[in-house]
Amino acid sequence: MTEEQYIRQFIEDGLYEDTHGFDHTSLACIPADDMSDAYLLIKDNGVLAGIKLAEKIILHVDPQAQIEILIEDGTEVAYGDIAMKVRANSRALLMAERLLLNIMQRMSGIATLSRRFSFEVRDLPVKILDTRKTTPLIRFFEKWAVRIGGCYNYRDGLYDWIMIKDNHIDAAGSIRAAIERVHDYQKAHGLNLGITVEVRNFEEIEEVLTTGGITRIMFDNFEIAELAKAVELVNGRFETEASGGVKLNTVRSIALAGVDYISVGALTHSSTSMDISFKIRKGS
Repeated sequence: MTEEQYIRQFIEDGLYEDTHGFDHTSLACIPADDMSDAYLLIKDNGVLAGIKLAEKIILHVDPQAQIEILIEDGTEVAYGDIAMKVRANSRALLMAERLLLNIMQRMSGIATLSRRFSFEVRDLPVKILDTRKTTPLIRFFEKWAVRIGGCYNYRDGLYDWIMIKDNHIDAAGSIRAAIERVHDYQKAHGLNLGITVEVRNFEEIEEVLTTGGITRIMFDNFEIAELAKAVELVNGRFETEASGGVKLNTVRSIALAGVDYISVGALTHSSTSMDISFKIRKGS
């Protein structure tokens, strides 16, 4: 499925969830050919995300809609800004309103938090990554918002990157056994995916370094002083990543330890939705 097909399916499913094909209030109150003007009003400060998706939602319900985008995705906005103006069928606008707002508020909240994390390390050679701690079935849009905010996507799912975590290691019996089995699996299936190994202590770091054959070592919940020592021990042989409980007030200290990447689940699981309204006015 292409991205455009995925977006179209999301719009169709989102509208069906809300209407099951019928907006009875609008059908009862508003003539079928009635037209209205509308505008997207920002009621919070932050980073706008999802305006392109909002445009697609409106054009889905009314292909003849006239849309003027005034503020692009990734722009910092403030209370009172108007991001979009629309003229379209009144019933269509009312049908699209809640889906449009729900996804834009969510995406803008994520983009805003991502921008704050990105700002903290803007002058350092490190990338802030998201995780799989996303809302089921809208991961695509949440990760899109992370990029809009200035951070980066890690793996999209279990299918495009191999991450050997503590549970895999414990189940396999050792780090070496887990890595060797991953290599056998990739060879058997014609794969060449990146491999991250999560480590909990310096003994496990040594085991990874001895075994080799991986892409990145992820230091899980290491103290800052331990991180710096761990990076020095790896000495550029593999990419390095810090993970676990990263916050806005700690991310810079973690970055200064010298890791290449910092993964932050909070980008998606702890963001606060931006307040946005869709105001509809009777057209002439």
